[in-house]
Amino acid sequence: MPSSCKDIRAALAECLQQSDCIMVQRHSAADCLRPPLVDTLPTRCQQLKKGYGECKRGLIDMRKRFRGNKPVSSSVELEAGADNPSRQLYGGKSAFGDIKTTDGKDAPEDDP
Repeated sequence: MPSSCKDIRAALAECLQQSDCIMVQRHSAADCLRPPLVDTLPTRCQQLKKGYGECKRGLIDMRKRFRGNKPVSSSVELEAGADNPSRQLYGGKSAFGDIKTTDGKDAPEDDP
């Protein structure tokens, strides 16, 4: 279970190594992850930092103790592909039946 965050940690480290905070300004990675400099990081690095924190937090969350963390590649583009952006959450029938109208009115019935 401790190795479930290693992929996102490696991606964060690679993103930090390519950022201007380390390459141009010559700060250490620890300094770049702290509040004065964390705002200068690219958006991708900030998202990876947040995801890594959530992953580490999930390791000690008792509600996720048996199931473990979600896989890192849980984005729509990676799983469903760019052609099919919608994800199906439930494979059964709809609880509301077939809805024909969207304006909130009932469909008129054919009365003879």
